[in-house]
Amino acid sequence: MSVLGRSVETGEPYEAEYRVHGSGQERVVIARGRVETDVQGHKRMAGVVIDVTEEKSANAALKEQTKALGILNRAATAISGDLDQARLVQTITDAAVEITGAEFGAFFYNVIDAQGERYTLYTLSGAPREAFAKFPMPRNTQVFAPTFTGTTVVRSGDITKDVRYGHNAPHYGMPKGHLPVRSYLAAPVRSRTGEVLGGLFFGHSKTDIFDDVAEERAVALASQAAIALDNARLFQAADRELQQRREAEAKLQALNASLEQRVAEEVARRAVAEDALRQAQKMEAVGQLTGGVAHDFNNLLTVIIGGLDTIKRSKPGDQARIARAVEMSLQGAQRAANLTGRLLAFSRRQPLEPRPLELNALVREMTELLHRTLGEQIELEGVLAPRLWPVEVDQNQLESAILNLAVNARDAMPEGGKLTVETANTALDESYTATDAEVVPGQYVMIAISDTGTGMPKEVLTRVFEPFFTTKEVGRGTGLGLSMVYGFVKQSGGHVTLYSEEGEGTTVKLYFPRYIGSTASRADAVEQAVPASSDGEVILVVEDNDDVRAYSTMILSELGYVVLEASEADVALNILRSNQRIDLLFTDVVLPGKSGRVLADAVQEIRPGLKILFTTGYSRNAIVHQGRLDAGVQLISKPFTFEQLAARVRDLLDQTVR
Repeated sequence: MSVLGRSVETGEPYEAEYRVHGSGQERVVIARGRVETDVQGHKRMAGVVIDVTEEKSANAALKEQTKALGILNRAATAISGDLDQARLVQTITDAAVEITGAEFGAFFYNVIDAQGERYTLYTLSGAPREAFAKFPMPRNTQVFAPTFTGTTVVRSGDITKDVRYGHNAPHYGMPKGHLPVRSYLAAPVRSRTGEVLGGLFFGHSKTDIFDDVAEERAVALASQAAIALDNARLFQAADRELQQRREAEAKLQALNASLEQRVAEEVARRAVAEDALRQAQKMEAVGQLTGGVAHDFNNLLTVIIGGLDTIKRSKPGDQARIARAVEMSLQGAQRAANLTGRLLAFSRRQPLEPRPLELNALVREMTELLHRTLGEQIELEGVLAPRLWPVEVDQNQLESAILNLAVNARDAMPEGGKLTVETANTALDESYTATDAEVVPGQYVMIAISDTGTGMPKEVLTRVFEPFFTTKEVGRGTGLGLSMVYGFVKQSGGHVTLYSEEGEGTTVKLYFPRYIGSTASRADAVEQAVPASSDGEVILVVEDNDDVRAYSTMILSELGYVVLEASEADVALNILRSNQRIDLLFTDVVLPGKSGRVLADAVQEIRPGLKILFTTGYSRNAIVHQGRLDAGVQLISKPFTFEQLAARVRDLLDQTVR
């Protein structure tokens, strides 16, 4: 037995530790006691020797366990509130290397990004990151598979001699430059749901480093890592959901903020689409018009050209022949003008001159005309309501509408029948007007034209007001009759209804708003001579069409007026700024550059009170608004005759300036 220690020469108590070697085993003993002196004066040690080998071993194990627990607690504390995956897995890797006795370790873990895609990252401890940077991620080989699939813990005293090692190309083992791994330990990291989140891998350049304790500690840290990663993932998922909600709320707020604007834009887009649809329908209708209108116009042009050609070829003494040709040409031209008027009426573009009117008086005045138009086979009856309210409409257009409906009724009664014209006061309430957004509730005056004719089938009844729709054969109509009536009534602020059954006849009702105000009876037309100029009156004619300007100038000169000409507004303004006498400005509405309306406004500054007569073949917005002439505007529509122009000019010149 060998004793390791030193002697104590004093009389003080002592305690010494000795290591005793015997039988190839080292044991630790402690001697406790003191030095005593006997009666002879000799000194000797008195005490006991205690074997503390087991106690020392237990104390060392306790210290090691305490140290490991401290590391585990420190790691648990560090990662418990850490939601950053990269930082918490680095903390776990460092702690795992420390408590397992590994030389180096790595944590390969799966990450789910904001888009939900999964990829793998890793942390290192005990070795620089560059040691693995050049190597690819571990593959699912026999060595790594149990870890990545979560099957079991893998522990090997010498991995290079493990039966699972070295079977995979191209390296068949560790690649060149890899850290020297002999002892190997790997534990899967599984979530509470069983999903494999990653794996802890440990290595040492010496063999047989990892024992059961190291494996238990690795598994314990793997469990802590799983909990921390689960928490981090839950937080990230919650954060992503919260962010998505914030984005959704922001979009919703932006959506609400821009809702009014988007609604306005959508309404505008729909309006454009509806306009485009209406335009397409109108173009389709124009295509349907080709047959009927082209046929009618060609017939009328044939009559006009034929009459003029006859006059051109006439010889002295052919006065009767010339007169017939002139009358024929004039009638053809007038019918052509009427057809053009129907086109404008259908599109609600003809300029109306509404005046207060008694419908009963109008119907009585038209009785003789209707009798002549309908013929002897048609019985005409009037049912006129007493104390009928007045209306405000364009009398000429209303007469044309009634005549048109009467002609349609006559055509529906080829074997004869009865036509009834009825008037009445009525009211259209909101329940009635709900079916038509254009109808305004209120008091109306109705005029109804009924016949006992063949009536209409349902498929025809639904299309009667469509432009250019006709059931007549080509050459007998353009399909503009009812659509013209519809357009005129709507333009007048009224309403149209049509009732018909096959074999039971047809009734068309026209509703016009009641006019509140006084009415003046229309003076009977009196035949009189064409009025001419007096006192050298001067008229300035502004017309860009050379032929129309020449025609107008010829009429006015023949009537005795002094005529000045201008082809555009600027030329006319130069004349108006001079000292030249001018009694009347006769101008086209549609001119190149400045319009006739602009010219008229400028005239009021240059020559206040100068009388102005407009003419146009078609004017949409310059002097006509909501289908009515602007207040105070005097207009003669093209085409006009010698007598018509003479009468309008004289009437305007004779008016007293108010």
